[in-house]
Amino acid sequence: MINIGIDVGKSRHCASVLDDRTGEWIYVPFFFTNDKAGFESLYERIKPYLNRKHAVGMECTGHYMYNLSNFLLEKKCTVMYINSRATHMRRIELGRTAKNDKLDSKMISEMLSEKHFWQHVTEHSLQLYELRELTRVYHQLKEQQNQDQNRLQRALDIVFPEYTGLSWKSYGTAYMNVLRRYPSAAIIASTDIRSLRNVLATKGRGRKSKVTAEILKSAARDSIGDAHNVAVELEIQSVIAVIEARAEQIDILEKKIEEFSQQLNSPITSIPGIGSITGMSILAEIGDITRFSDASKLISFAGMAPGVYQSGNYDAARLPISKHGSRYLRKALYQAVFTVCNYSPIFKKYFSGKKSQGKQYRCAQGHAVRKLLRVIYKLLSTGTQYDPALCL
Repeated sequence: MINIGIDVGKSRHCASVLDDRTGEWIYVPFFFTNDKAGFESLYERIKPYLNRKHAVGMECTGHYMYNLSNFLLEKKCTVMYINSRATHMRRIELGRTAKNDKLDSKMISEMLSEKHFWQHVTEHSLQLYELRELTRVYHQLKEQQNQDQNRLQRALDIVFPEYTGLSWKSYGTAYMNVLRRYPSAAIIASTDIRSLRNVLATKGRGRKSKVTAEILKSAARDSIGDAHNVAVELEIQSVIAVIEARAEQIDILEKKIEEFSQQLNSPITSIPGIGSITGMSILAEIGDITRFSDASKLISFAGMAPGVYQSGNYDAARLPISKHGSRYLRKALYQAVFTVCNYSPIFKKYFSGKKSQGKQYRCAQGHAVRKLLRVIYKLLSTGTQYDPALCL
């Protein structure tokens, strides 16, 4: 087999080509740029060997391998990814601590002969990679949105602490419209009541706000908020602009993720309580299910394997989970199991049973997450829809 090892980088990549049958190097390490001209120069070098059994391997690290992988798949190359942990351990075995592009490309070429290291890359796996980027950006924006809302709340606590206690939906249309125009109790108290009525009359999504102009003006007059803090008033208007812009971005991402959900039609979303966003987040982080030989491997990958420490006669069986792997996957799993336990009687009974055994809430959740992962593994590996019998 022809082994083509590539050490990927930001501006350039390094490649080596090894004839695995003879052990001879067809190409010693050479560099090519991370652009179309560079990709074409690589292809011209390896093209004569692509009619033989071959593999192009690279570390699955960062995002620099994505465009190159797409290019090579379009050229009908066999592309493989290797986990960066495996290459790190190999460097240690070779007595190397520092990274070296040329040596790494040769090392990857040699490791292509060891099948257990590699994951076959397909158009589907790259599609899941794109989905993973989408869902991660989505969750990052949601986290930032929460931070922005907390920042807005802190500012309101200074200039109008009674505002959020009024009977309206926090961060809803009316709530935000008023603050955008009148960002403090002092300003609202001095504003013509007809102007307040006009702002509150602006239509938005959902039910009409119960807060009237009279209620708002009365609360503003009696407010203990700082009446002379222009800096905080400007901060409120600035944060509102950021929140609204971020909300538009989140809406766009939700629609795109929903499109992926309909296109992929993953059995994960057939589990009661798991919607498109959570289901696609879990699917994207797991990737190709064929990477895992059984459910225990998937549980370990998710960082949900319980820790065990043994030394002589000492046995500590109640250690925390490992927390290796993607934090995005663990977060999505914990979010999923919360709703699954509400919608699925079997999961609800299982979760309650763990708590009745004296386990803490988070520990019982961890058990439910592992059960959920075993179900997900079964669904993805067999391509079947959810059946309550799988949980028994």
